Formats: sequence, C-alpha cells, structure tokens
Amino acid sequence: MWRKKRWIAGFAGFVSVCWLLMVMMTQTQAAGLELGQNAPEFVLPDQTGTEHRLSDYRDYWVVLYFYPKDDTPGCTKEACNFRDDIMELREMNVQLFGVSLDDWQSHQKFSEKYKLPFHLLSDVDGDVTKEYGALFHLGPLRYAKRQTFVIDPQGKIAKIYKKVKPSIHSDEVIADLKELRVVD
Repeated sequence: MWRKKRWIAGFAGFVSVCWLLMVMMTQTQAAGLELGQNAPEFVLPDQTGTEHRLSDYRDYWVVLYFYPKDDTPGCTKEACNFRDDIMELREMNVQLFGVSLDDWQSHQKFSEKYKLPFHLLSDVDGDVTKEYGALFHLGPLRYAKRQTFVIDPQGKIAKIYKKVKPSIHSDEVIADLKELRVVD
C-alpha cells in the first residue's frame, strides 16, 4: 500500500513538472514581437508551390494567421470563415495568408476541398512560425499555435491575436481592421 502511494505521488510530481515545462516553453516562444515592430520577413511557398515574401506586399494590409493542421475541425472552421469574408477583406486592400507546418501539397488538397481563395503558406521547417512566436514544440510534437498578426502597409505589426476562437475570428479581424484604418 505504501509503495503504491509513493508511486502515485511520484507520478503526479512528474506530470506537474512536465506541465510546468510545457507552459514555460510555450510562453517563451510566444514572447518577442510587439505592436509597432517591423514584422519578420519571410519567403514561403503557397499551395501551388509559388513563393511569397512579405516585402512584396508593402502597400497592403496583411493578415497572417497561423493554424495547427490542414483539414482539422477548428482549422477548417477558421479557414472557411475567412473564405466567406474574402470579398470584404479584399475591398479593404488586405492580403490574407494562412500558415502551418503542413507541406504545400497538403495545403493544395485543403484549399481545393474547401475552395479557399487565398494563399496557404507552407513552413515545413517551422522557422517562420518560430520567428513569429507561434511555434509549439515539445519533443517530437510540433505545430503552429493558433495566432494571427495584422501587418500594416509599412510592414509594422498593428495587431496580435494570441487567443483565437476559430468560429468568430474572421469577424473579429475585420472589425479590428476597420478600427485600425480609421486611425490611419
């Protein structure tokens, strides 16, 4: 009986330490980028294999949304909501990019399946995702955290979303873009 209690206490301690390390690791990777700072440059292929670089989109507002995995429930909901609002975003001179660690072929299937009219960028090695503080990495587990960055036409970070609800995120981004544009 005593051994069983010691084992349970030891296991609970181990789980607590693992959880604490994971939380600390996630927080340190999310730190760094601030409003008004230059957005990190990137060059990434989209779902057709075409490369896109952030600096090519100066004079546009850029919405760069990071998501964990193609064709999963939350990611599909978020992408389809952006799809449904794409005309309103384009009318506001916005370029929309989704970014995940999936390869461009996976993005191609996802884009075709849901008729997504915007670029899905492939960051297979995770370098850009990490630069934006959106990489979750714990042992073999790696994915992009659901975060979004609004970048102004001068290439500066205008808005950061660290907590995203896929079902309402597109509406939230559009409302904030309208507010940001009033100030400009």
